[in-house]
Amino acid sequence: MSIDNSSHIPDLDFDTPAQQRLRRIRKAKDRFARGGIAVGGISVIVAILLIFFYLLYEVAPLFQSAKIERWQDNGQQVQSYAVPGSGKTLYMTMEEQAEIGLRVNDQGELFFFNTRTGEVLLQQKPALTDDHQVTSFALASEESRIFALGLSNGQALVMKHDYKATYPEGKRVITPFISYPLGEEPIELGDGALELLSLNGDEGEWRMIGGTEADLSVADLYLEENLITGEVEASTEIQALPQLNLAANKLLLMPDRRWLLIGGADGKIGVVDLQADNGPQTTQIIDATAGQITDFELLLGGSSLLIADNKGNVSQWFLVRDENSAWVLTKIRTFENGTAISDLTTEHRRKGFATIDGEGTLRLFNTTAERTALEESVTDGKADMIALSPRANALLVEKNGQLNLWAVHNEHPEISWDAMWSEVWYEGYQEPDYIWQSSAANNDFEPKYSLMPLAFGTLKAAFYAMLLATPLAICGAIYTAYFMAPSLRRKVKPIIELMEALPTVILGFLAGLWLAPFMELHMAGIFVVMFTIPAGILLFAFTWAQLPNRIRFLIPEGWDAALLVPVVIVATLFGLWIAPGVEALFFGGDMRLWITKDLGITYDQRNALVVGIAMGFAVIPTIFSITEDAIFAVPKSLSYGSLALGATPWQTLVRVVMPTASPGIFSAVMIGMGRAVGETMIVLMATGNTPIMDINIFEGMRTLAANIAVEMPESEVGSTHYRILFLAAFVLFLFTFVVNTMAEMIRQHLRNKYGSL
Repeated sequence: MSIDNSSHIPDLDFDTPAQQRLRRIRKAKDRFARGGIAVGGISVIVAILLIFFYLLYEVAPLFQSAKIERWQDNGQQVQSYAVPGSGKTLYMTMEEQAEIGLRVNDQGELFFFNTRTGEVLLQQKPALTDDHQVTSFALASEESRIFALGLSNGQALVMKHDYKATYPEGKRVITPFISYPLGEEPIELGDGALELLSLNGDEGEWRMIGGTEADLSVADLYLEENLITGEVEASTEIQALPQLNLAANKLLLMPDRRWLLIGGADGKIGVVDLQADNGPQTTQIIDATAGQITDFELLLGGSSLLIADNKGNVSQWFLVRDENSAWVLTKIRTFENGTAISDLTTEHRRKGFATIDGEGTLRLFNTTAERTALEESVTDGKADMIALSPRANALLVEKNGQLNLWAVHNEHPEISWDAMWSEVWYEGYQEPDYIWQSSAANNDFEPKYSLMPLAFGTLKAAFYAMLLATPLAICGAIYTAYFMAPSLRRKVKPIIELMEALPTVILGFLAGLWLAPFMELHMAGIFVVMFTIPAGILLFAFTWAQLPNRIRFLIPEGWDAALLVPVVIVATLFGLWIAPGVEALFFGGDMRLWITKDLGITYDQRNALVVGIAMGFAVIPTIFSITEDAIFAVPKSLSYGSLALGATPWQTLVRVVMPTASPGIFSAVMIGMGRAVGETMIVLMATGNTPIMDINIFEGMRTLAANIAVEMPESEVGSTHYRILFLAAFVLFLFTFVVNTMAEMIRQHLRNKYGSL
């Protein structure tokens, strides 16, 4: 029998015009797809780089060095000019725009002058100073613009320099004038000359201290406005101070009018409590410096004392309570200046100051940042006096009867590495600490820009979220991909992935308004449920194992998990039902109060536990989906081979499937971590947003992302606060970049190690 192979198979032509056209179309599509993918990939990289460089652009000015240059007026450098008036300068300052300066000399004359030319715009001399000599000068504060002249007859005249801006024909005209906030009549402090003088106060209450070292008097002034006539009536109470036994050179009265600081010629500082129980008394005499005190000023706000000496150092001091709750003037930090300091002046609106030494070197400092912002020579030799404008953008330097006007560029002196990442001893605090507090109700406020509480809060929120989400998501993914029936998997997996689409603002809303109060009310129940659910599952598993096979086999393989749903529900309800009894038996009937009173643990309603649960709920779908795909993608041949060699399903899972899927699982955890770190709305709504560093699960926190969302709308564009928020975003960006880079390196290592299985 033969087979006929003579049938002809027709030839196939793959080079017809139609085939050629199809190949050209396919080639064009491939080229377009490759181009599109390349453009998309490059666009992503470019977008990331643009974000990086934009953040860097906004952050870079924070770290620019300060600089000083001669003032330019209409493109021309302002030249030095003669000091207006004669005599010795007691006080010098400028108004807001640095266009008009004020000089007060030792003859009681006041000169308002053009800071560009030195032209005298207004000259005044109180009539009282014609008959009596000016023996002292006192400044309440730079921001108040109130000062006093002490006279040889024991009287003091209080004045205020003020300015009025008008715009005739669209041109700004600033008119200076002198007012008398405490009345035009001088204040009697004693019979002798006021060699020492100090004053401070606000609104209707003022205190003035003056006299000689051996004879000081305190005058309390109370101002009341007559509601009918509008006239201000002043009443004065005068009392004598006890002997100070200190060679006093200068007096400084703090704004609270309780503490009097006395600068001695021998480097000693005296502290007098004017409100002591037994009358005014000296509480401290401190050896502030080994040398001589050359200047002695209060920083903005009047809480800190700056002491300059002839050794070239400036020390900062403020009152701190000791172990006996007594106020003690404490040295906080020291700034090294170099040579002997001839003059010191403070900034009007920031916690900064400027010094000039005997060699004419100007230095700018900031106490919060604890750094020297500028060091530059502005004169040859010793200067007589320096004065900063209210905006700290202009500086007047007096030397040998000549004035020089300088432009100062020092936009962000509060920022330094130590101020952001190290403990800082802020005014009013008992010890150094990490504090974020960007604003306050008044201008005396010391900004606190420590990023440590925000970074800590970010990691704390992410830690508790991952602590909940990671085991649940991974275990759920393992069961779904490896044990669950395919028909059930097709239902469960989309439902869990759909959870990821739920807006986080909804989760935050539910967490803040429902979950947080519920947990506070049923705290014992929450913790009891943590035990009843595992116990219920184990009990059900044991019971299920004891049932006959004919009953157990009624449930198809892979549908076992469905039986656990009612078990978990019943265990939860049972835990909440027995919780009141457990609470009464072990926690005195109130677990919330027991935690606070007995354990001493602070409890906030919106805390890390609430955030962990809510954010964990948001992160679980991400980790679950990627992990499940990674496990499901493990070739079945590996599992079948392991089982065929005698391994149990669990051994196969642990020793074959999990190592093979470990790169994907690790990626899932890292992506979930990034999701938790960058979360905003849940943290914003479910925690107290308090920037504290406390690992306590019952305390809240503030994260970097939430802080940016809260404070960015309120920050002034270009301000220090505005740029440091961008710095916080930059820190988040770098953190994500570093973590993802490390994660990719570990993932590649795992892939190389287990990819050959």
